[in-house]
Amino acid sequence: MKNKKSVCRWPVLGYAIPLIVIGLFHLVHAFDMKNNLFVSAHVRDLNTIDVKLKKRLSLSRAEEIAIMPHLAIHAVSLVDHQLELAVEPIDIAKTYRIKLENDVIVVDVDALLDGFYSDKELGCTWDATQTTFRLFAPRAKGVQLWLFANVTDEPQDPFDLRRDRDGVWEISLPGHYFGACYAYSVDGPSARRDNFDSKLFADPYSRAVATTNDYLHRGKTLILDTSHYDWQGDTPLALPNEDLIIYECHVRDLTAHPSSGVRSPLAGSYKGLIQRGQIGGIEHIKVLGVNAVEFLPIHDFGNIEIPYGEPVGGIVNTWNPYARNHWGYMTSYFFAPESYYADGALAANHYSGVEGRQVNDFKDVVKAFHREGIAVILDVVYNHVSQYDQNCFKCIDEKYYFHLHDDGTLRSDSGCGNDFKTDRPMARKLIIDSVKFWLQEYHVDGFRFDLATMIDWQTCDEIMREARKVNPNVILIAEPWGGGVYNPVEFSRHGWAAWNDQIRNGVKGQNPFDKQGFIFGQWYDHNNPERMKSYVLGTLAEDGGLFQKKSHSINYLESHDDHTLGDFIRIGLGGSQRVDDVDENARLTTAQLQLNKLAALFLFTSQGAIMIHEGQEWARSKVIAPTPAPDKEIGHIDHNSYNKDNQTNWLNFAHAARNADLLDYYRGLIALRKAHPAFRRAVKLDFEFFTVQDNPFAVVYKIDRFGSGDSHDFIVAINGNRRDEAEIELPPGDWQVVVDGQVAGARVIRTARKSVTIPPSTGMVLRN
Repeated sequence: MKNKKSVCRWPVLGYAIPLIVIGLFHLVHAFDMKNNLFVSAHVRDLNTIDVKLKKRLSLSRAEEIAIMPHLAIHAVSLVDHQLELAVEPIDIAKTYRIKLENDVIVVDVDALLDGFYSDKELGCTWDATQTTFRLFAPRAKGVQLWLFANVTDEPQDPFDLRRDRDGVWEISLPGHYFGACYAYSVDGPSARRDNFDSKLFADPYSRAVATTNDYLHRGKTLILDTSHYDWQGDTPLALPNEDLIIYECHVRDLTAHPSSGVRSPLAGSYKGLIQRGQIGGIEHIKVLGVNAVEFLPIHDFGNIEIPYGEPVGGIVNTWNPYARNHWGYMTSYFFAPESYYADGALAANHYSGVEGRQVNDFKDVVKAFHREGIAVILDVVYNHVSQYDQNCFKCIDEKYYFHLHDDGTLRSDSGCGNDFKTDRPMARKLIIDSVKFWLQEYHVDGFRFDLATMIDWQTCDEIMREARKVNPNVILIAEPWGGGVYNPVEFSRHGWAAWNDQIRNGVKGQNPFDKQGFIFGQWYDHNNPERMKSYVLGTLAEDGGLFQKKSHSINYLESHDDHTLGDFIRIGLGGSQRVDDVDENARLTTAQLQLNKLAALFLFTSQGAIMIHEGQEWARSKVIAPTPAPDKEIGHIDHNSYNKDNQTNWLNFAHAARNADLLDYYRGLIALRKAHPAFRRAVKLDFEFFTVQDNPFAVVYKIDRFGSGDSHDFIVAINGNRRDEAEIELPPGDWQVVVDGQVAGARVIRTARKSVTIPPSTGMVLRN
């Protein structure tokens, strides 16, 4: 995921004055809290508080310390600059302050929070006679349930929930409430660092939400009985990782453009995605031949950011002239499908998702793809939550659910704000419950975890263990970086697959300006002929690579982040970033077509799983489209299109037709890979690499059939040299050419004997 500018977003107008007042209160309060004595005060357990001092105290003076509100101190121990207070049992719902004369400090109760855990089923559940509502809120002083017959009803007559010893608040009401909706409010400690107030928020375990179409994204939980959906015998597919050919895509992009053939109001929707007889959507994906889709986030997310250029709570949005979040990496609710793709509009002053169509609509999507033999993988974001909305986790307890700075403000190591504290026991439970829910309720085949290094290892291990109980063949893929950490090696050791950015950078380079790679006839960073061989073999740790198994390597050259491969090559070959004619820019030159084919050939003949991004198969270009938004970069190639729900991102299938040659080449490579296990299941002993004299950019190797069980031996010859041909001597016998610089597939193009010549920037695959 692309890191974006991260600031704290706040409501406008009516919220501005309260925010100013709150800010002044904090300043005054912070002044009052200044002290010359205390460094910190932390709860060790229910009966012990540890205090760190700036300077030494006499025991007699230490015994003058008081705790407010009153908490009896039974004993005081003093060692150097450390003070230990033995106290009566602490009430976690209170904010305690330690005071000695004019010196005051708030007691941090964080250590107690990890002690809370409950196996109770959270959210809204029901049996034959009653409906139960449960919310985990360990520090709350009170929780209220607000029921609504209609989403737009005003709140009235709430129900008070009761707390159990494990921090779960609950109430059971007689009867059923299908078709109604609800929200909670929480009252809690009123310390400077806390954010408890009377806001209404939807249940974090919401299976469907109706949300306001503004950046506050205020939600109410829909009470739906989803048990009657007819799956018609559908089950998840069982695809081994090494067989995966993944198509990373965005639900809306696939059919929003008029060229998809899907008309409004279905264009850009779940239903439009699976409409038959059209050019875009499932019809395109099916003909392409991939066997898995990886949808950018479809968990309910904050679609809208704060208004551009308007001050909100002392902050001005200077970074996003569209005030939109298109990609979806700002999750609000981990159990609810995004409703925009069902409703098809974000009308101001209205709710989205009111009818709950999003639930069955997305189930229809999964079922339709499974019928075509295509697995469904969800891109999920558990490392942070939406930054701009009236988020349920912030309303429940920021201290419990988020990583905080020492001053109590939210950390943003993700670069996206609101880093989720996955190692909290009930946060971990929520993540695992969510993963299991999507496997069971929606039959999805797996997940790609955004910025996965920000998820703690215990949670990662439990995700794998619990997910495999539901589906032993579950696909688990990590984006193995985030928060300043890069660790694909460790994910592989834990049994996870991960995105392989090393093959990406080795083949194309790190950027198109001055860090180009193999296909440009250059070595980026530490790449060399031996590294290229290691990529062919699956980037294995035993070869100095990343992975314990080649099935852990998700090989890719393009994703939603950064430039498309097509634009990378356009710019790398000297093309302008300013585009005057979008259609002409889309059409590939001979040199651009060569490099696109060369990159694809290297990718599809390498061991490990394969991922391509939507439109990569025709060298899609992302040119910032003209809209009313005040974007100064209109007409320029975009490398970070996260905020553009417009033709910048929408797939233009007319451009696919312009580059039909490349599209056919991709189809042929996919067909070749699916037809021949040699490119998926060969063992290391099956490979023999050859050296081409005076051409370090010639990667040539033979794959014996025995390890993979293929019916053919293969020779793959890839020439990354931009100037020189590569002369390849062939083993004895007739060798059938199935791929060259023009055509790719599993069918024989011609037969060769003794030797072949590989022109610059092209490749060849032969079989015997």
